[in-house]
Amino acid sequence: MPPRSRSPKPLGTITRGTTNPNRLRRVDRWLTGPQGYRLRRASDPLVVDLGYGAAPVTAVELFTRLRSVRDDAELVGIEIDPARVAAAEPLARPGLSFRQGGFELPLDGRKPVMVRAFNVLRQYGEDEYGMFWDEVRARLAPGGLFVDGTCDEIGRRSTWAAIDATGPVSLSISLRFGAFTLPSDVAERLPKALIHRNVEGERVHGYLRALDRAWLEAAAQASFGNQQRWTAMCAALKTDGWPILDGTSRWRLGEVSVAWDAVRPS
Repeated sequence: MPPRSRSPKPLGTITRGTTNPNRLRRVDRWLTGPQGYRLRRASDPLVVDLGYGAAPVTAVELFTRLRSVRDDAELVGIEIDPARVAAAEPLARPGLSFRQGGFELPLDGRKPVMVRAFNVLRQYGEDEYGMFWDEVRARLAPGGLFVDGTCDEIGRRSTWAAIDATGPVSLSISLRFGAFTLPSDVAERLPKALIHRNVEGERVHGYLRALDRAWLEAAAQASFGNQQRWTAMCAALKTDGWPILDGTSRWRLGEVSVAWDAVRPS
């Protein structure tokens, strides 16, 4: 889908804008870890934090983490509320800037290699997210990635959908050990594309039930710690044929990613 012509006003609406320091550490660890190759290979190492909220703290944190991967990485924080942009300006520095805009990504023709939008689309209607996914992915650089995610207030429970130029490719779940009883406790933090699909007959419902079963069946591993139990759960899912995309190094972090086809809405 080709991008729309430049809108006279930002595309989207002002969201609640709540944020907390280190709230997005889990997705940042994924972007700079297994996805870091995208930044290293980029001809223009431009990253966008879309809808960073009332305070730019998570944008600054992402910028710092990106610079650990590539010292010329550039981050542009985009917010639809001009007051939030003005409040962030004092934190701007070489490589880190803020501007008003929305899903149209006002970047003067540049194409970002990564776009992170967290706790943004969950505040829109279920009939809207697809349009905004298309809007952003049409503006990605070759090999670029758009991440649409949701997490709780302090980042203990987090999920995100990864979308490239072809469409959604994966769903990731990342949980802090001790912050859940069953993996499906994360259901209330699913991306907008899936949060209303956790019902009988939907793929994501079946996936969460499979996670719960494997977690319970791995209870014997709990004596070695929740890290070992989570790893055993993920390995069992993979053995059972679920298209798990990562391995032990990610599982030890309380994280697991699955191909989108396994959870896509019916």
